[in-house]
Amino acid sequence: MKVLVVDDDVVSRMVLMHLIDSCGKFDIVEAEDGADAWQQLEDGLRPAICFCDLRMPRLSGMELLQRVKGHAEINTMPFVLVTSANDKDTVQEATQSGAAGYIVKPFQAEQVRVHLVNFLDQAASGYDHHAEEPAATLRRLGINAERLLVYLSGFQNQLTAASGDIDALLAKGLQQEAHARIDRLHAGCVTLGLEGAAAALKSLDPGALSSDTVQSVLADVVRAVIHQSGLVRQGGAA
Repeated sequence: MKVLVVDDDVVSRMVLMHLIDSCGKFDIVEAEDGADAWQQLEDGLRPAICFCDLRMPRLSGMELLQRVKGHAEINTMPFVLVTSANDKDTVQEATQSGAAGYIVKPFQAEQVRVHLVNFLDQAASGYDHHAEEPAATLRRLGINAERLLVYLSGFQNQLTAASGDIDALLAKGLQQEAHARIDRLHAGCVTLGLEGAAAALKSLDPGALSSDTVQSVLADVVRAVIHQSGLVRQGGAA
């Protein structure tokens, strides 16, 4: 599968490409900035996923995201932002605009792995995205569609952070603490009407949590959030 990496900093680009390569067998395509990436996409490049730096000359990550979302052939391509820790407001704006997630410099292998698992295996996973109708969620919570998208994007960011935290807790043998984090995520799923995701988290055995099983379930939960966000954007909450 093709993975597009866009970053004007050659060292950052090389580090990210190395981490992607360590996660499996991928055909990695690099672009030196947003303008270069857009030219390749216009010329017919169709990657399965894009990792893109936020701040670049000529064409920023946000500007490239907007172009991608406006292109009929590639607007469903998962677009992961590469940011620094002080870009939180911009990340939230980008997530609401359709970004699939983000990773923060300095890169960690687990961040990259989670995104690759989350988005490249969607078609093969057969995961059931069963969830409450967005309109019903809006009525139950007493909010509008814009606010629901904010909640969903915030929960997606929480899931990304929790993935690494839970992995670290399990590595230390802290099963109880890891399950407490999972319980909080389960409560988030219930609140947002993500019934299939809530059931998947509930099925985890609190006394026998394994990293591989938890990461697989969390990947499914992220897919459920992205799926629900897409329904809201398409007018499913009208």
